[in-house]
Amino acid sequence: MAYRQSGSKTLLQRRSSFSNIIQQLLDGAAVIGIAWGLIVRHMGALYSPYINLILVLLVVMALTYDRFAIYRSNGHAVDKALNLLKAWTLTFFILVVLAFLTKQSEIYSRNLIAQLYIAGFIAQLVIHMLFRLVYKNIVRHAQQNEKVLIVGQSRLAYYLQHRISDNPWVGEQVIGFVKLLDEDNKASGRKAAGRKNDPAVLGDVNDLAALIDQHDISTIYIVTPLKSSIELEKIYMDVIDKHVAIHWIPDIFALRLVNHSVKEISGIPVLTLSETPLIGMRLLLKSVVDKVLSVLILLMIFPILIAVAIAVKLDSPGPVFFRQNRAGWSGKSFKIWKFRSMYVHQEEPGKLKQATKGDSRITRVGAFIRKTSLDELPQIFNVLTGDMSLVGPRPHAVQHDKEYSQRIFDYFARHHIKPGITGLAQVRGLRGETVDIEQMVQRIESDIEYINNWSIWLDISILFRTVFAFTGKGAY
Repeated sequence: MAYRQSGSKTLLQRRSSFSNIIQQLLDGAAVIGIAWGLIVRHMGALYSPYINLILVLLVVMALTYDRFAIYRSNGHAVDKALNLLKAWTLTFFILVVLAFLTKQSEIYSRNLIAQLYIAGFIAQLVIHMLFRLVYKNIVRHAQQNEKVLIVGQSRLAYYLQHRISDNPWVGEQVIGFVKLLDEDNKASGRKAAGRKNDPAVLGDVNDLAALIDQHDISTIYIVTPLKSSIELEKIYMDVIDKHVAIHWIPDIFALRLVNHSVKEISGIPVLTLSETPLIGMRLLLKSVVDKVLSVLILLMIFPILIAVAIAVKLDSPGPVFFRQNRAGWSGKSFKIWKFRSMYVHQEEPGKLKQATKGDSRITRVGAFIRKTSLDELPQIFNVLTGDMSLVGPRPHAVQHDKEYSQRIFDYFARHHIKPGITGLAQVRGLRGETVDIEQMVQRIESDIEYINNWSIWLDISILFRTVFAFTGKGAY
């Protein structure tokens, strides 16, 4: 029998509210008002280039604010302020990049733009804080917290309860937990996840219908591990006539998730377990930033490249550059550029020996450029050709990929994004020789953390940290 979706309403929906719309309108009005006032003050009138600036600013704001969930999340005030600062800063960074690419940067007053950045952020921060205060008082007097039951006792179930209890904006009160029939408390990690004052376990799923009536429950969250998902249909059928909101949270977090998300295809919800974060505008944005910054960096380091090339050539016979096959995005092979730091030698067939401290193959100049990471600078050409990014997981030799993939089950997850000249693992000091497998595991953990949390803001912060981590104890 063919699948039919009832009605025309899509299954996957983004929750919105009138309060979110008000916040967006207030932010937009504040930015327009401040920009208008500054333009008239500095320029004397509102000229067409500045009208275009305001329009582009509002469009970019809409995109970046959606990315940082400015209007969809209401946690602690400090977190809200930091997210607002990140989104507002990224908005202006994109404006600067666009102005540079379109050769319009000379048209605009730097002083005006700087004042708009500072005044705009302060105005929005004040609006958000006042709005939170007013809205919180309105909600407090207008409605009581809904009573909630959580079905399941996994780590995720307790984490959900903590998030609900710690966030007064949710407007829900967890009354207790309900145990799944095949759930082992010890295996679920209850002791590790629970708190002293957590709600009690009120019974198992056979008691669920009675517990809803007894405690006047409005909402239930069903948190099922993968092995317990078969119970979902029975639970759903038992409570469907109880007039409660029913939410299902499949506990997929025992898997190694890479940039997981929830999407839809023609109204059908799709739970993505593993995917690259570089899709659509995000890929375009990262590519533009890579190309622009690479050109600027190349102009700055060109004298250094020439000096190092001459030193390598004079120090020992052989080519200036070292080319080697590396696995890149989606596992596709490319030739990496590096300054040669070793004497020319022949590797054993099928084997690749990793450089070690005091390695006799390393030249005098090679020891210096490896210690200072100057041997990596030619990879700026890999970025310009699109094989690499400025920031991403470091590409390993193909032979090393094969070796480590057999010993680390999620090793190839790092190929879900372009490799980089620097990365999160490198600024954390996880570089150099890997004496034992645990060191490589730590690198992979950092690489996957980077993929799961990728943003232009994260890339910029890693680039800044790289400046201070340019030399390190792990480099040789």
